Amino acid sequence: MKNLFKTLMNYKGIALLVLLLMAGQAFCEMNLPQYTQALIDTGIQNKGIEHILPEAITVAEYDALSDVMNDEERASFEASYEPGRKDEEGEQEIYYRKESLDEEALDELDAGLIAPVVKRYAALQGEDLPGDPDISDSNTLAMGIAYAADCDEAAGLDILAIQNRFMLRCGGMMLLMSLLVMGFTTAISFLAARVGADIGRDLRSRLFSRVMSFSSSEMDKFHTSSLITRATNDIQQVQMTSTMILRMMLFAPCIATWSMIKVYQTHAHMNFIIVTGVIAILLLVALLFAIAMPKFKVMQTLIDALNAVSREILTGLQVIRAFGQEELEEKRFDEANTNLYKNQLFVNRAMISMTPMLMIIMYGLTVWITWVSAGRIDSGSLQVGTMTAFIAYAMEIVFSFLMIASMAIFLPRAGIAADRVYEVIGTETSIKDADDAAALEKGTGKTVRVEHVSFRYSDAEKDVISDIDFEARPGETTAIIGATGSGKTTIINLIPRFFDATEGRITINGQDVRDLTLSSLRASIGYVPQKGILFSGTVSDNIRWGDENASDDDVREAADIAQASEFIEAHKDRYEREVSQGGANVSGGQKQRLAIARAIARKPDILILDDSFSALDMKTDLALRRALSEKRGSQTRIIVAQRVGTIIHAEQIIVLDEGRIVGKGTHDELMKSCEIYRETAISQLGEVAG
Repeated sequence: MKNLFKTLMNYKGIALLVLLLMAGQAFCEMNLPQYTQALIDTGIQNKGIEHILPEAITVAEYDALSDVMNDEERASFEASYEPGRKDEEGEQEIYYRKESLDEEALDELDAGLIAPVVKRYAALQGEDLPGDPDISDSNTLAMGIAYAADCDEAAGLDILAIQNRFMLRCGGMMLLMSLLVMGFTTAISFLAARVGADIGRDLRSRLFSRVMSFSSSEMDKFHTSSLITRATNDIQQVQMTSTMILRMMLFAPCIATWSMIKVYQTHAHMNFIIVTGVIAILLLVALLFAIAMPKFKVMQTLIDALNAVSREILTGLQVIRAFGQEELEEKRFDEANTNLYKNQLFVNRAMISMTPMLMIIMYGLTVWITWVSAGRIDSGSLQVGTMTAFIAYAMEIVFSFLMIASMAIFLPRAGIAADRVYEVIGTETSIKDADDAAALEKGTGKTVRVEHVSFRYSDAEKDVISDIDFEARPGETTAIIGATGSGKTTIINLIPRFFDATEGRITINGQDVRDLTLSSLRASIGYVPQKGILFSGTVSDNIRWGDENASDDDVREAADIAQASEFIEAHKDRYEREVSQGGANVSGGQKQRLAIARAIARKPDILILDDSFSALDMKTDLALRRALSEKRGSQTRIIVAQRVGTIIHAEQIIVLDEGRIVGKGTHDELMKSCEIYRETAISQLGEVAG
């Protein structure tokens, strides 16, 4: 979880801006129920009249109302009016309420004059007034408003116009608030989506950059399928949840707190219903959390397993078909797929069940509030608009806790995904530049010295190779031969520092490779692995991949040396022929020759060929070796081979057996001094080898 929020902290400026926008959105949303309440209570029930003092009052009614007031009330009343219309004889006919009175002053007058106003209204209606009038009582306020409406109408004012004016004002404010909410929501959604996309992009870049620096030991630790899951599914989880945090998690507490304040301000005295609803929601979420969370934790592992099986099957599809194992592999895939399916089905069912349960709680609260409100409305202690506003605020609180509950479900999974991503990002590669690493100068002859080198994998119990000692010189070919598993590839992988030697050292022109920068070291090496790997693009792109600045002549020369020109020129598109991913549309021998051409185009000082002639026929093999010797004579060439015919003319042949050197010399020397080499040569070449 810490890593998830650490990622978001990189965008704290935008998060603060989002928080400010949310405050504006919450303010507008919280005002909408108030305007709804005003439309119902004042606009509809009270005909748009907001205060008990009439806007206009006849002289006769003015005097009659004054008579039921005490001196203090009368002074306040008379100070609130000014003479208005007169009759034909010049006698005062109407008094108008002063326009200088603001809302605060009118509210004070409402509270101070409610008693005489209601008494006068009751007298006009021929009713007895029970108890002392109280402005907080809805029935009392309704009587005061009714009196004001009767007075306004008697004084000739258009009550319908007053009502319409109030309704339009409230409706206009609701429209304005709705537009502001839309604007705030759009801005917040845009910023949240942008932050989520940026987080996804940055995490993918950081993860990919880190993986590109990994040595083989780190790759073995994480496995390719797991790295793919982390770069796709896990980062997608972090990205989606980060957007939800900015869009929902920050907003939910804000709107919940504000709604609670507004609920209190309604004075509906039904807070116990809200508390009950919130407790029910929290209990429901806690139950689902306890049930679903263990399944969330294993989901990413199951996705890793499915990716691993899928990748293995798709990569080995040709072998699977050749051995008729389609049914077996389908069962393997079905097993991994079914495990993930069952996990996701359980989690989805648990999550889906939350929605109807929450709906039951929400509608139950609405029914409960309406039932309690009905009795209070009937007794006159509550107005319909107040009930409507209370329900709206209650739903806001419920939705807020629903959002918080949803985030509580998603956050742990995103936290696990973030931890998995940062596990990769935080893993330091075991192969890196020393603090004082020097650059290896390119373009000069390179002598590679392997000095008493031993190597053991981190999880192995014994050395793979032991006490390997030889020197590869410029202009010469040093060949390494031995049985499968004897350590040939391990030795050459130590030169470009795919691994570091456990004991001993490897030097180039006297400089330990561990004291050289990786970029300059590998820039001086042309490496062709056992399995020729091509990339999607053209033939030219693949050859030029070794050196993007290689000219067309350099590309053609590399193809000529690698004996690839013949099949390249035979195709109608020649060097612009498209190569599919992995080189699936070329043969094994063509793939090897293109891989060799790519290394040659780099014009390296050291050329390493790891059993790269295995798919070539003997004629092509011989022509390629002759071309290398003639046109790249100054290179230091290190060749790993299984065929004696490939290395028979090498200046130096290293014979390995179980990780140790058992022979060293030319072909003729080894035929005399090394029994293992002689047996291998005779088995492949016959007695003519001798």
